[in-house]
Amino acid sequence: MPYHTNRVRDLPSVVKVDMGDLDGEKENLANFLRSQFGLNSSIIREGLELNMEDVSTYALARGVNKFVYRKNLNSTHWVTVENNVVKINRFKHQNKAKKNKHPTTPSTIKHGW
Repeated sequence: MPYHTNRVRDLPSVVKVDMGDLDGEKENLANFLRSQFGLNSSIIREGLELNMEDVSTYALARGVNKFVYRKNLNSTHWVTVENNVVKINRFKHQNKAKKNKHPTTPSTIKHGW
């Protein structure tokens, strides 16, 4: 059997979306992908699963990123691609208020005019 035939058979035929801590958004993401891109997905425990013939991994990542921005989750979450899995990750540290190293002091100069 030729080498390339074995490789094609070994490749997974599905693309998964790992939702991370956004379990409540699975249905919303599935509806978003269906309405915006015409992609049908099945909901699984970790997130969503799509047929690889319908979409490439990077095209799906762009769609998921668009969903994250539309839901205003971009300040707390980011999207990555690992193998055939699109992951929605949470930032580890929240942005803290920066302390001013050189605070302005009130002016003590008295003007005589």
